[in-house]
Amino acid sequence: MKVLSSIINVYATSLKLIFRRRSTPRYYSCGNLALSSISCSRKDVIDSADTSCLFSNSQTGEDAEMKRIMLILAKRGCSLGCQNGYNIYRNHFNIIQILNYLFEESLDANLALYFFKWSECQTGSKHTIWTICRMIHILVSGNMNHRAVDLLLHLVRNHTEQESCNLLLEVLYETHSKRRILQTVCSMLVNHYVKEGMVNIALKITCEMKHLSIFPSAGVCNTLLRALLETNQLDFAWDFLEVLRTRGLGLNASIISLFIHKYCSDGDLESGFKLLFKMKNFGIQPDVVSYTIIIHSLCKMAYLSEATTLLFKMIQLGISPDLVLISSIIDGHCKMRQMGVAIKILKIFRPPLNIFVYNSFISKLCKDGNMFEASGLFLQISELGLLPDCFCYSTIIRGYCKVKDFNRAFQYFGKMLKSGITPSATTYTLLIDAFCKSGDIEMAEYMFQAMVSEGVLPDIVTYNSLMDGYGRKGHLQMVFGVLDMMNSSNVSPDVVTYNILIHSLVRRGFSNEAKEILFELIKRGFSLDVATFTNVIDGFSKKGNFEEAFFVWFCMREHEVKPDVVTCSALLNGYCRKHRMEQAIVLFRKMLDIGLCPDLMLYNTLIRGFCIAGNMDDACNLICMMVENGILPNNVTRQALVLGFGKKWVRNPVLVAAHKLQEILLRYGIQADFDE
Repeated sequence: MKVLSSIINVYATSLKLIFRRRSTPRYYSCGNLALSSISCSRKDVIDSADTSCLFSNSQTGEDAEMKRIMLILAKRGCSLGCQNGYNIYRNHFNIIQILNYLFEESLDANLALYFFKWSECQTGSKHTIWTICRMIHILVSGNMNHRAVDLLLHLVRNHTEQESCNLLLEVLYETHSKRRILQTVCSMLVNHYVKEGMVNIALKITCEMKHLSIFPSAGVCNTLLRALLETNQLDFAWDFLEVLRTRGLGLNASIISLFIHKYCSDGDLESGFKLLFKMKNFGIQPDVVSYTIIIHSLCKMAYLSEATTLLFKMIQLGISPDLVLISSIIDGHCKMRQMGVAIKILKIFRPPLNIFVYNSFISKLCKDGNMFEASGLFLQISELGLLPDCFCYSTIIRGYCKVKDFNRAFQYFGKMLKSGITPSATTYTLLIDAFCKSGDIEMAEYMFQAMVSEGVLPDIVTYNSLMDGYGRKGHLQMVFGVLDMMNSSNVSPDVVTYNILIHSLVRRGFSNEAKEILFELIKRGFSLDVATFTNVIDGFSKKGNFEEAFFVWFCMREHEVKPDVVTCSALLNGYCRKHRMEQAIVLFRKMLDIGLCPDLMLYNTLIRGFCIAGNMDDACNLICMMVENGILPNNVTRQALVLGFGKKWVRNPVLVAAHKLQEILLRYGIQADFDE
């Protein structure tokens, strides 16, 4: 049996440890080892056990175990003795018979296991699937499930084909003695196949078990059901659920919640919602977990009104929300900047305040740049005896970095260290990124070194932030140095990494080198985004090399990457720089035709281009177009007009520009003040 070779080799190795001695016992010298079931008296067995041919002079634990085995077998009229040593038949039926005798008489599964290992060592042959299966049954009967699991796991790993699995199930059935034990062993079998990732085999074995009038335990059925859903076998999961229902295994809310969670995680909120209210068709009352899954998904997808309505519907049905659910609702409203609603919910339910709730409010305040209120809430955490966690510190550090108050951010970082909280890679990265964007590359390097020295591994975001910092400073050598560090640390560059690399080259005027990297990435099959192509297009456009710019543009379309407003802006900016306004307006119209919506920056680019060319009518027409599309002019727009009217030698171009903007806005009923 080749399939059993690896299993038996493992146990053979274990036997060497069990039987480790300085000298080999005499019974190992037996030439022809076979099991002989012969009739003899108890006295004959005892005499045989006492002879020097059976045991060495020094009595060991193994000798004692063998004496117990000899005595039990003598009681059954059997003997292992012979003149030259032990003889054991290699017939697995005899091995199984002895295993049964030993366990029936002693009720000691460990003794049967001892003989199981000893017999294999003596014969030099591997145990068959039948003897292994019988040993598994005995181990489970003797409350040695942990040893049965090991044997069964090896069988599972060597029976991975359907026919082989069916044979394994058949042998387990043929070697069982008690149905209760068989049920346990088969449950373990199904569970092993699920854990080994062979979900379909586990399902088929479960179906085969029905023909043997046995079925896995409820816990194993739940595990199999969860595995089917995790492997996207929804139809099989529903079929198996129906099998469970027909067998009367008692469906409950937690089982149905698995399906609800599957639908919601796949984004099919409607199906999850319907199933929640169809649970009563199964005779099941939804519980707080069922509602929490739906409400959490609604919050995640920004359906806060529906989530809040469902919360109160749940309460009407007599289901009390727990802290997790209330916290999820509050966090959802905070993320949508609905602080008032979040506070109302807090007042209505008055849940015990925890770090998660505080983090929700602090996160919202930090996003709004309201650091005074955020720091006040942070102070309350400590006053209430709660301990701010790493996420809480990182949130407020992020907030201060956003408002460019790096001193305060660094102070909170110091408080974090003094509190004994280890900063995460995210915490360090926030500070590194902030220093890089502020131009303080030396401080960013210091934070990076501190991070590494503390044993916190930089992630891809950390490396990208540092690389971007060097790129902003024009330190191309250091940019490539960071790329080398990533490779040596086994951190794979992502599309953001290459975008930073290409943008850094373009910034220094190395557009051709950037294009070479772009096409090398395409050649390697790397998935690039619109920003990658746009950076290269922008580089050639700024140089006025529109031939190369459009070559990259067409390459971009060939790879099914759609240009966006920023891509068009890069080309339009190039045309405007070269005063090629006819081509700029043609491209602008094509952009409108493909459905792209210009933003304020793009409008201002074109307006400034027309103003520099002295074409004030087209500039003003563009202002009218942007207002019609809901985009209001700003001071950049006004300055472009000032420049244009100045080129026209208009007296007081600043005042004329302000009046012109006010005139255009008044046409659309918009009041605005563009004073000097």
